[in-house]
Amino acid sequence: MATNSIPLPRLDTTSPAYKVAHGQAKQLEGVFLNTLMKEMFSSIKTDDKNFGGGFGEETWRSMQAEQFAQSIADNGGVGLADQLMPTLLSMQEASPKPTGVSL
Repeated sequence: MATNSIPLPRLDTTSPAYKVAHGQAKQLEGVFLNTLMKEMFSSIKTDDKNFGGGFGEETWRSMQAEQFAQSIADNGGVGLADQLMPTLLSMQEASPKPTGVSL
């Protein structure tokens, strides 16, 4: 059986530079999930007596969305960070590297 895949070079996932890049990818995934959570919460009606509504709820809702998003990203996320890694790595390859840093 023939495959059309090209083997990728093996990356040192224990290197500090890789960990920094992966951390940045996870942060970006967290930002995306935060935006997604805020939109999800904005569609919930809070004008009935079950939720209360008001300024307090508006204030805490954004914090809740942020915490949910960060928790999801910290626990594996939705796979966005892993999808971003090849792009981040290729961008690093295209930019000048400081001496002594390798992935």
